[in-house]
Amino acid sequence: MSNTTLNSKELLRGGQFLVKETNCEDVFTPEDFNDEQIMMRESVKEFVEREIWPNKEEFEKKNYKLTEEIMRKAGELGFLGVAVPEEYDGLGMGFVSTMLVCDYISGATGSIATAFGAHTGIGTMPITLYGTEEQKKKYVPKLATGEWFGAYALTEPGAGSDANSGKTKAVLSEDGKHYSISGQKMWISNAGFANVFIVFARIEDDKNITGFIVENDPENGITFGEEEKKLGIHSSSTRQVFFNDTKVPVENMLSERGNGFKIAMNALNIGRIKLAAASLDAQRRVTDLSVKYANDRVQFNTPIAKFGAIKSKLAEMATSAYAGEAASYRAAKNIEDRINIRLESGSSHAEAELKGVEEYAIECSILKVACSEDVQNCSDEGIQIFGGMGFSADTPMESAWRDARIARIYEGTNEINRMLAVGMLVKKAMKGHVDLLGPATAVGDELTGIPSMDKPDYSELFAEEKEMIGKLKKVFLMTAGSAVQKFGPDLEEHQQLLMASADILIEIYLAESAILRAEKNAKRYGEDTQKEQIAMAKLYLYHAVDTVNQKAKEGIVSFAEGDEQRMMLMGLKRFTKYQNQPNVVQLRNTIAEKLTSENKYCF
Repeated sequence: MSNTTLNSKELLRGGQFLVKETNCEDVFTPEDFNDEQIMMRESVKEFVEREIWPNKEEFEKKNYKLTEEIMRKAGELGFLGVAVPEEYDGLGMGFVSTMLVCDYISGATGSIATAFGAHTGIGTMPITLYGTEEQKKKYVPKLATGEWFGAYALTEPGAGSDANSGKTKAVLSEDGKHYSISGQKMWISNAGFANVFIVFARIEDDKNITGFIVENDPENGITFGEEEKKLGIHSSSTRQVFFNDTKVPVENMLSERGNGFKIAMNALNIGRIKLAAASLDAQRRVTDLSVKYANDRVQFNTPIAKFGAIKSKLAEMATSAYAGEAASYRAAKNIEDRINIRLESGSSHAEAELKGVEEYAIECSILKVACSEDVQNCSDEGIQIFGGMGFSADTPMESAWRDARIARIYEGTNEINRMLAVGMLVKKAMKGHVDLLGPATAVGDELTGIPSMDKPDYSELFAEEKEMIGKLKKVFLMTAGSAVQKFGPDLEEHQQLLMASADILIEIYLAESAILRAEKNAKRYGEDTQKEQIAMAKLYLYHAVDTVNQKAKEGIVSFAEGDEQRMMLMGLKRFTKYQNQPNVVQLRNTIAEKLTSENKYCF
């Protein structure tokens, strides 16, 4: 069982972070890894330093064979089977440990990050979670050990974000023994060396697609396009796959007919939080290399690390990585606890995992967006710190920047994920799983009431910051609450409002996670040892307040008029006002000086 055994009453449901206060003792942080997890992390890091990082240049030369070799070695070490139960030759590790492996194996090159993510996530998980016992016994051990590799064939030329609109057909044979699959799939990661595909096709005129397990057999009507020429992830095999009357035994249908869309969506939920994890180590690595370069590079007789402009960049890069780690592992542990509660109450592994992840689908979308955007900004600043050298393929910054770009597109674009996060929250509220209405009404009453003039006591660490988080939550409830009242179920037609609301939601979750992580560590190790962590949490919040202010204003001026608009803008001003503004330059200097004195990303 996990470090903390929670009963299901105490454990926050997905999305509830918005309406309930979380104590720092109740969040899991990277500083809470147990001995087994620390050992796992060290063995993955060692593998990366030995097998992947020294071959950085090869990955840029489209060495697909190298990717396949490294994946085999990862399989031999058990890394491909971390999330697979032991009875199918996996390691059967908890959700946090599976996040950890995905995190640390992904930072050296996007080519391995993609191959690993596509194989262990969308290539293996659908069979592990939806397969029959026979299917699991037949396929999962081979996938868990790296004897076979998996790929996932959902996207088509005409079906991208609208995944359920695929044209690939599955026709039942006259004797009822097999389906013939015909159609074209594109952007299929691992296509060049996959032994088995999860293929989605439509039977007759079904409303929803159906999933199938299809073995790669060129004699069976399966052909491939050339390797795609891509901006980044150069050694990740990406091809079109064509099925021409490919015969698939009926017993290879995954789950039941018409369940494909659901399988695809649930596989993507897991994929999203793992993609967030896969964006973390790249940020640490880029920050690390940037710190070392800034210390070594001398201009005007001074290491550039001593210049304020560079300190600012390093501090912001580290801060985003720190907040991303805090939020990703917080959510991962919530999922793990939810899975354990279900297992204890008698659910199967598959059901526990599916329901556990589905519960936190909002957080999975939030993290996917936040971490994929942060890794892009981080690598962009990395190029800038390296200057002309950053633009050269002789330093690793340029490939990091190119590799990062895909993260905002796959596993559902960030636009889709933004709209999903808010849409799912509103649906949860309608179902009564998260009470948004009560708190939103309370915020409305507060706006018409008289503000308190009491001078608050902020002597305790993070007292004001936690009050600010509470106020940012009120901004979300005020703006999203009014929008829901105004548009009801038609809200999803108003994509720009959803996007603005999503940005508020994302900033709240990340800022709160960073503060809770720093607070927990300050209580545990002493405030004086955590000066830089505290500074990062405060710096992240400062930016979050600005973003929330801007996005809420955009929403309010776009859907409210007259007195209502005036009232909400007044509320926004009240809810985004610090009593004591932080000294931003000082916060950044504190963080940057720690980084440059340690000469690495040290958090």
